[in-house]
Amino acid sequence: MTDTILVLLETTPARTLTRSAAGLLAAARELGTAVALVVGDGEVATLADEAMGAGAERVLVARGDATALTVPVVDALDAAFDRVSPAAVLVPNSVDGRDAAARFAARRHLPLAVDAVGVERDDQGVLARHSVYGGGYDVTSASTFGPLVVTVRLGAIDARADRVADVPVETLDVAASDAPAAIIERVEPVVATSARPELRGASAVVSGGRGLGSAEGFALVEQLADALGAAVGASRAAVDAGYVAAAAQVGQTGVSVSPRLYVALGISGAIQHRAGMQTAQTIVAVNKDPEAPIFAIADLGIVGDVFTVVPQAIAALEAKRS
Repeated sequence: MTDTILVLLETTPARTLTRSAAGLLAAARELGTAVALVVGDGEVATLADEAMGAGAERVLVARGDATALTVPVVDALDAAFDRVSPAAVLVPNSVDGRDAAARFAARRHLPLAVDAVGVERDDQGVLARHSVYGGGYDVTSASTFGPLVVTVRLGAIDARADRVADVPVETLDVAASDAPAAIIERVEPVVATSARPELRGASAVVSGGRGLGSAEGFALVEQLADALGAAVGASRAAVDAGYVAAAAQVGQTGVSVSPRLYVALGISGAIQHRAGMQTAQTIVAVNKDPEAPIFAIADLGIVGDVFTVVPQAIAALEAKRS
């Protein structure tokens, strides 16, 4: 049984690897030999070097049309799969990653495991771990035929691998499938005015719920997030109440996160919210209701008023830095 694990690494519009690369390669190294695949439409040497720095033990590079959505990436995956005959294929569980993984698995008639929070291996092959039914159960899925294609939840794997010396870099000759593809005609960059990390994949998240009372009260969430260098999240109740934009919603119908630290302020902890954050390594909850469901999964629970507790926490953090 081969020990090769093929890892698709995604790139940003700035032609750098996304933050998911390090975790995926570390996970692949624990399973076997991590073979990175990077696809670009120009100079890919920099991307290959980034992949080496993130822990790749072998790098495959392929050129693809950046204006065509998904299909060039799937074509490259197809060629890489033939080249290395992997035991499994790991792909980020991003919007683009899910699309590419599904198309590739359908093309090659391979089993697909989506939104895994971890991967492991036994004597029969690679296994994918999932958090299901609103985070109430942890389950494991495996392939009964062929290598498993796995999309891994962003931020779920905290491990990092060391750089390997003398990593071979190989160029793939990719045969275009000529499958229909949507074409990007124009890109208009949106200037980000926030220094906070992106919610999906952030290592620390501070979320607020209905208990903040208003959009003005929700500013407390942002203040603590800034003090911790964290992303800002919210419960659906806070979004529905207009405290914050829908893009911040964490939960079953929002963003799923797996940070090292998740702070829940004024969030009761309905099962729909827990489904999107329960795999966080450390959960801290502040709520004035001692019976709030969030306390059932919290590593540290504080029964109290967020408007009393949080300012004290912010002051303590600022004092520690001074």
